[in-house]
Amino acid sequence: MTADVAPTTTVLEYLRDTLRRTGTKEGCAEGDCGACTVVLGELDPDLGRVAYKAVNSCIRFLPTIDGAELVTVESLRGSDGSLHPVQQAIVDHHASQCGFCTPGFVMSLFALYLRLEQPSREQVLEALSGNLCRCTGYRPLIEAGCRMGAYAPPTGWSRAQAASSERREALKALCRERALEVPGFCAPRSLDELAAAINERPEALVLAGGTDVGLWVTKQLRDLPPLIYIGEVAELKRVRRNGAAVVIGAAVSLADGWDAVVGEYAELGELAQRFGSPPVRNSGTLCGNLANGSPIGDSMPALIALEAELELRRGGVTRRLPLEDFYRGYQRKDLAPGEFLVSVSVPRRRPGLRLAGYKVSKRFDQDISAVCAGIALQVESGRVHGARIAFGGMAAIPARARAAERVLVGAAWDGETIERAAAALAADFQPLSDLRGGSAYRLQTAGNLLRRFHAEHGADAGPVRTAAATAAPA
Repeated sequence: MTADVAPTTTVLEYLRDTLRRTGTKEGCAEGDCGACTVVLGELDPDLGRVAYKAVNSCIRFLPTIDGAELVTVESLRGSDGSLHPVQQAIVDHHASQCGFCTPGFVMSLFALYLRLEQPSREQVLEALSGNLCRCTGYRPLIEAGCRMGAYAPPTGWSRAQAASSERREALKALCRERALEVPGFCAPRSLDELAAAINERPEALVLAGGTDVGLWVTKQLRDLPPLIYIGEVAELKRVRRNGAAVVIGAAVSLADGWDAVVGEYAELGELAQRFGSPPVRNSGTLCGNLANGSPIGDSMPALIALEAELELRRGGVTRRLPLEDFYRGYQRKDLAPGEFLVSVSVPRRRPGLRLAGYKVSKRFDQDISAVCAGIALQVESGRVHGARIAFGGMAAIPARARAAERVLVGAAWDGETIERAAAALAADFQPLSDLRGGSAYRLQTAGNLLRRFHAEHGADAGPVRTAAATAAPA
């Protein structure tokens, strides 16, 4: 990274315009179509290896990959000029039509290839959920993904080479002892350095994964203030567990953050799977989604229902705040100048908890919610002893359904109570109407989600763990 490269230069721009690696394509420029997919290798000190993950290069700023290994479709060519097994499988199964999207599919499948020897169809589908084929060539692409493990190991990028000590040592040699600083960008290396940098420059923009901020540049053409990047702060990249909570640092990716939550609450597995796509979840951060404060952010309702708590810091002073109190109005947060989010704490599971997270959208994969719900109830001896219900998409902020909660607490856990709680939602929310759904639709949908919850967690039912909720603890 040199001073003559703007800090908001995307990895895609640098690949195509500077390195002339034009195999990586620009499609949507917002991380939706996957034509720009590349694979990043980053040293994982806890695991003692290099972790390779697919990311969207079109919204990833170049300085944020300092010290990482960048793998593009051109990198896969074997030492003897042969195609990689992923590429050969696509050729053999006639999975490339117009060819524009193909490099992105190759790289998403390559990331899966490095991780799993014989992926299942479901795992292939999830790996490709962030890639769009406008020629509708999905069937042969999926077939290629299912068959790529049957080919002989490549002369280039094999699993053994990806796990080699040489690659690990090469990345160790790139690690900086001091913060990367170029005009308009700095990446502190410790929590104290980060706090000092933000306190000194409260006008700066705190950058995490960039899956939202990247669009400010690529779609809105905005000039950004100086950037302070949190992705090099080791303390913020960890998930910690204690007797009371799972603590997820502000730089923990969405993928790893959701894994930690689902490890405690398996019922949220489908919600985690439907959050964006693997490349989005690999770049974005869970705390970044919370700090963004979008009224349709999918992580907030479930975490509010679970009584999640934020740790905020300004200079040397920290404070804790319930997540639900963080949002004061549309795009307004309880965040002072110079203050930043350190972590989110999700309480450990309590006995007798009945929980669900629901997302209603037009598409199953990678779509914006019309309504998102988090419902957590304590039911004992046929009566509701505690209720926390939160919705996204129903108001200007993610919010509790307090009138519905009041109906439930102390009442019998039966269909009549659920109907009264569903009716009480009209006192909690006056939803807006937009392209994703009208006000009446949203209100009816929210009520139906309460009815669904009762159907799944009836009077005699214990906690429901869905088949989709199979993620293991991080």
